[in-house]
Amino acid sequence: MVDSTPRQRNRTEMLRLIRAGQGVTRADLARSTGLSRSAVQAIVSGLLSESQVSELEVEEKGPGTGSGRPGTLLVAVGDPVAGIDFGHNHLHVAIADSFGRLIGDRRIEIDVDLAAEEAMNAAAELLSTLRAEHDVTRLQAVAAGIPGPVDLASGLVQSPTILSGWVGLSPATELGRRIGVPVRIENDAALGALGELYGGAGRNHRDFLYVKASHGIGASLVLGGDLYRGGTGLAGEIGHTHLGGRTELCRCGNRGCLEAVVSVAAVIDQIAHTHPGGDRAAITLESFTDPITERILHESGRILGQVVSDLCNLVNPTAVIIGGELGAAGEAFVQGAEQAIRRYAQPATAAALVVRAAELGNRAELHGALALAARALV
Repeated sequence: MVDSTPRQRNRTEMLRLIRAGQGVTRADLARSTGLSRSAVQAIVSGLLSESQVSELEVEEKGPGTGSGRPGTLLVAVGDPVAGIDFGHNHLHVAIADSFGRLIGDRRIEIDVDLAAEEAMNAAAELLSTLRAEHDVTRLQAVAAGIPGPVDLASGLVQSPTILSGWVGLSPATELGRRIGVPVRIENDAALGALGELYGGAGRNHRDFLYVKASHGIGASLVLGGDLYRGGTGLAGEIGHTHLGGRTELCRCGNRGCLEAVVSVAAVIDQIAHTHPGGDRAAITLESFTDPITERILHESGRILGQVVSDLCNLVNPTAVIIGGELGAAGEAFVQGAEQAIRRYAQPATAAALVVRAAELGNRAELHGALALAARALV
């Protein structure tokens, strides 16, 4: 509908100014619009009563804050959206507004691969709990990432060796039925790439490779500032790249796959072997910081980097961003990957890129899910 009166036009312009900034004062609005303070106050009062904007107190006085009294900034109130991150061994859900401000989140450990129904039920229950805790009566959009390939055309999980408990299911349909809101589904590495693109290490790059190094190994390409999904949505499945001379058995039935050699479980097995006497089940990537552990992480990163170097030669990214638990485990893993990339990638290609850990760490996929949900409202 076209704004038909000056007041309506002023209201629309004022809301646009508030949404465009990180916080503005009433005095800022008066200067930008040329309206009187009383006119600004009348429109702001209406926006506050409609929950279109909210007020935040500022600690330090500045322009428009009044004499000797704390001022307030006006910020836009976004529609509530939710993100769900299914990892192989965890579930993380969050609610935020459509401007990216986090409202609340919950994370639990759960076997996602073999227990699809239980994992989706848990996601719906956690989301319901969060909504009750934060008085969120409605969700405008929901996005979820799963650690496996989803066919673009059918929306079905089709790989019998990755997420075997999900094969033949439509996660979007199943989650939508449980939550009561349409759900967008993406591969988790793709959401990690989105998270880093909008709020992390990918902000200044239009062409980069995101690698999620966790209990599985996945990757996603951002080309020209957008996700590249491939012909059927399966691009980035590098975890089952064969490594010559390796014999480790992979869950796909082959031997020597990248994720059978470089994954959280494989790295922890090596750490446990070199630190005898401990409880294998209690060992984490953070349990030891000695030179032996650093060497294991560095070598694992080097193996990953050699595979990634071929992708760099193919697509010529300006950045390789490494996320997941291994990406967040310390400098040794990322340094090993960088050394291998610079050793094996074509020199001109290697010279044009940076190799970095994900700025958002283990939360990149969750942030990507929230960003995807917010984009659905545009």
